[in-house]
Amino acid sequence: MPVDPIRYVAPVYRPPSESESLILPVTDGCSWNRCTFCEMYTAPQKRFRPRREEEVLDSIRHCGEEFGNEVKRVFLADGDALTLSTRRLLTVLEAIRRELPSVRRISSYCLPRNLRNKSPAEVKELAALGLSLVYVGAESGDDEVLARVNKGETFATTLEALEKLGEAGIKRSVMILNGLGGQALLQQHAINSAALMNAAQPEYLATLVVSFPQGEERLRAKFPGWEPLSVLGLMQAMEVFMSALELKRTVFRSDHASNWLILKGTLGADKPRLLQELRSAIASPQAAQLRPAWARGL
Repeated sequence: MPVDPIRYVAPVYRPPSESESLILPVTDGCSWNRCTFCEMYTAPQKRFRPRREEEVLDSIRHCGEEFGNEVKRVFLADGDALTLSTRRLLTVLEAIRRELPSVRRISSYCLPRNLRNKSPAEVKELAALGLSLVYVGAESGDDEVLARVNKGETFATTLEALEKLGEAGIKRSVMILNGLGGQALLQQHAINSAALMNAAQPEYLATLVVSFPQGEERLRAKFPGWEPLSVLGLMQAMEVFMSALELKRTVFRSDHASNWLILKGTLGADKPRLLQELRSAIASPQAAQLRPAWARGL
């Protein structure tokens, strides 16, 4: 009876741009898992634990035997692979290079806190062995919003991590949650998130819309008075955010299923066009090409 080369614990998450990647779990769940807006790793079977090193190495070897040179990209799952020690990560990267020689990109999620105990030299070692792209859920650049949602990070800690990655030559794909500050903190969430991006100058930036399929109780317990933004309010918040952005060459995407208005471009070259699209949609929401509610899949 054939044996699956990788053991998955559902549900499995990955960034949209990793749709063609081999998803290789090196941990299960999220080591922080206290953010009140996040429902990704709350299932009982997703309790955080590092995978046994032997299991991960066996998975890589089996994938090499079964898929050979077909694998071009690898995504290290689950929520924060970089919580592993540098030694363990280097062992995994070396095994990928050895068993899957056609891989040209290795990526992972990363909590900023996971880089605090890794020196710049260690991060450069990871880059040298193939870690080339990291997805950082900054969520906000506003310290009050971050505290209210129990993110466990600040503007300063997030920027420190992004700079450490950038200095090592690892590309950064940063996610900001539009609407996370609710109506009360809309302005400071948008403006300080833009300030964080301006300071970091990431290679990629994406905005998603906060949503709560399982209800808002966890968020409201620490963020009393939080009120969601309307579709128009979300577009107005995006306009504040984008107006404050001063990026030199960042690929920008606001096309995740959670977004009502799809925006794509390179900032800063496309900033005037994107702002015009936003302002037109704000002025005439009925005429805007908004994603229908059924297509958001939330």
